[in-house]
Amino acid sequence: MKQYILIILIAIPGFIFAQDNNTQLWEKANAFYTTGDYQQAISNYEQILRTGQESAKLYFNLGNAYYKAGNMNQAILNFERAKVLAPNDENIDFNTKMANQFVVTSIEPLPQPFFIRWRNSVVNMYPSDKWSVISIISFVFFLGLIGLFIFSRNVSIRRISFLTGIFMVVFSGFTYSFASKQRKKIMERAGAIVFCPRVTVKSAPSQTGTDLFLIYEGLKVDITDSIGTWKEIKLADGNEGWLPDSCIVKI
Repeated sequence: MKQYILIILIAIPGFIFAQDNNTQLWEKANAFYTTGDYQQAISNYEQILRTGQESAKLYFNLGNAYYKAGNMNQAILNFERAKVLAPNDENIDFNTKMANQFVVTSIEPLPQPFFIRWRNSVVNMYPSDKWSVISIISFVFFLGLIGLFIFSRNVSIRRISFLTGIFMVVFSGFTYSFASKQRKKIMERAGAIVFCPRVTVKSAPSQTGTDLFLIYEGLKVDITDSIGTWKEIKLADGNEGWLPDSCIVKI
């Protein structure tokens, strides 16, 4: 027990030091950004990332610094990373659209059925942790309603608690699935940004593959498969092909 206490006491100062150090880096990065020294701001924001801290705000600030510095590929990459963690943030959406104006490749996304668009908009209302909390709270309410149904002698209360309990357990299941979808997006990171100034998409994972079409830097793609140093990618318009993995950076 004494050893565990000693380990905890040793770890706490280190944790506090790391927090203080990150706070100082935040303040320095924001100060550099305010004065227009964007490269120094970028350096400090990335130093925070290297400590293991990750947040939508951090990626958003880093994307803004890269945007001001004129590096649109990195700006788009960090805005997209921020969107993964905060999918319904209007400021992130707006700045992403502003940065995408500099992308040469113009893609017309495939139309989606209204119910898929509606489902995606609902899922993107909150990140995975918030959906998880909502799911847990809903399930706790369900347990409370079951207890009310079992122990109440009033027929009306039993009926209401039973019907409401069914709704809450179904709602808890849906919100749990929403949390899983958001968590999956964070863990898998299937999206990527093209970093090569221009690259020809191939029909096969080889330089000898047939040339399909040309795309330019800054374009967002989805990675659907991987063979060696090649990645199969899919565009928003449904076109697919293979690229060297050196030409893309995962979101």
